[in-house]
Amino acid sequence: MRRLFPVTDETAARAAGQEGAAPDGAGEWSLAELAAAYAYPAVGDGGPRAWLRANMVSTLDGAAQHDGRSQPISCAADMRVFGTLRALADVVLVGAETVRQEGYRPARARTEFAAARAAAGQGPAPAVAVVSGSLDLDFSLPLYTSPLVPTVVLTGADAPADRVAAAGRAGARVIVAGEGRRVDPRRAVEALAGLGYVRQLTEGGPRLLGQLVAAAVLDELCLTLSPMLTAGDAQRIAGGPGVSVPRRFELASLLEEDGFLFGRYRRP
Repeated sequence: MRRLFPVTDETAARAAGQEGAAPDGAGEWSLAELAAAYAYPAVGDGGPRAWLRANMVSTLDGAAQHDGRSQPISCAADMRVFGTLRALADVVLVGAETVRQEGYRPARARTEFAAARAAAGQGPAPAVAVVSGSLDLDFSLPLYTSPLVPTVVLTGADAPADRVAAAGRAGARVIVAGEGRRVDPRRAVEALAGLGYVRQLTEGGPRLLGQLVAAAVLDELCLTLSPMLTAGDAQRIAGGPGVSVPRRFELASLLEEDGFLFGRYRRP
């Protein structure tokens, strides 16, 4: 992996062809190097109360998935970034349809990140927070019955009472974050922050990401650009109603490996 942006002394020297210039991280980066590259900004103590980043992958022609899943357009380096982003997060926010399609399981503890998580006051693994207004979820799955950290289910005030009870029996923590059967993105972010989950990561899917974009609560997008073309009618990384005025994000960093580009974009 190599850093393309921001330009460092090493990358500038290499571009100028200076003798003995270091390749600025060429080769496979360690998990510690990836963690440093993707560190969250400081939250609290005068900074933002929470920081919500998204992690998505897209092909060159804008497809966020192939045959309903993201794995076919991913790569080994993308999965290392995926695992690192999870290891840095307090909570992983995900939509119900993505949970079903991708076969979500509880986040696992990783020994490589255990010391760093403990030093940051985090538990052994991030919690998973599932957004579902209808609670049409299979609460017998390990995601709900046997996570290291109880799974959070975010729903609306009028969610079916029997499904709320089923979620509770399975061990999930049900949080009302909207009216009717709709989850309000801003209330969801605030509710998770209220639980102490301030380093927030969403993995979509496209409909949930579109709602977060429309509500102007997304702080950062980590986007893997896959050097593939799929054509077809696959979803983009964000769907749903558009915003009235496009929101500009700034490039924070850009990495490359094997033709895949790993960009970080932040709100100004």
